[in-house]
Amino acid sequence: MRSIIQPGAPVADRIQWVAARGRAFTFALEKGLPLLEAARRGFAAQGFAGGVLDIKGGTLGPFAYVMPALSKTADHAAFYSETYRPAGVTRLSTATMTLGVRDGAPFFHCHALWTEEGGRAGGGHILPEETIVAEPFEVEAFGLDGAIFTAAPDPETGFKLFGPMTAAPSAAMTDRRAFALRLRPNQDFAGCLEAFCRGQGISKARIRGGVGSTIGARFEDGGVVEPFATELTITAGTIAPGDDSVEATVDVALVDYTGALAQGRLVRGDNPVLMTMELVLEVVA
Repeated sequence: MRSIIQPGAPVADRIQWVAARGRAFTFALEKGLPLLEAARRGFAAQGFAGGVLDIKGGTLGPFAYVMPALSKTADHAAFYSETYRPAGVTRLSTATMTLGVRDGAPFFHCHALWTEEGGRAGGGHILPEETIVAEPFEVEAFGLDGAIFTAAPDPETGFKLFGPMTAAPSAAMTDRRAFALRLRPNQDFAGCLEAFCRGQGISKARIRGGVGSTIGARFEDGGVVEPFATELTITAGTIAPGDDSVEATVDVALVDYTGALAQGRLVRGDNPVLMTMELVLEVVA
């Protein structure tokens, strides 16, 4: 399997996880608010400090983002591009967001694909502080109780990354078992999820959110992404019984460091994580 040497030694625990409770809900992001504040308000109105968002459509402007890029130093295996600020209104096609805490304040990690004013298709990592909701749009959310994604220095990759931490119970109403997960580098995405579910006795689950990167990509339809640095968003994902006890089905959209976009269903066993993968498993059975 493909692998990338990280600047730091591998951490022994390859899956960072916290058991939690959660609930799905929808809300509209408010026009004129920074995207971060609009997301925070939507979760807070339901009693949650954080969770994950699934976005299918919506308009942003002003809008700022970065793309994956090659690292100019040995401090990181890959890095970010310069900041891009396309003019006018940008229309999202698909996105996922992890809403958590960084340096004691709300923060998000969001990857998306979109169309800029003028018709250019793009993708990448949306910057929380510089992106404004242009018009109200509805999003699907999954709030977490008992866990919160918290940014902390990661010695393996050299980045400050979101990972799930335990959190004090809140008064939010919940109706589902859930697990907040962070998958570490150089392990197959689907295989890692399947092993985790077998260990927890989970036979069916829905993937909520899903923000991270893989080392290129291999799709079931034969499509291949060779550039190793990507930023991806999970467009749909499930865990279900299969020939190997349980099997993960994961559809993604991504941009690689050349700016090329790709979408499809990942091949099980041939899509290792590059830097990180954050997601929530909503347990069905």
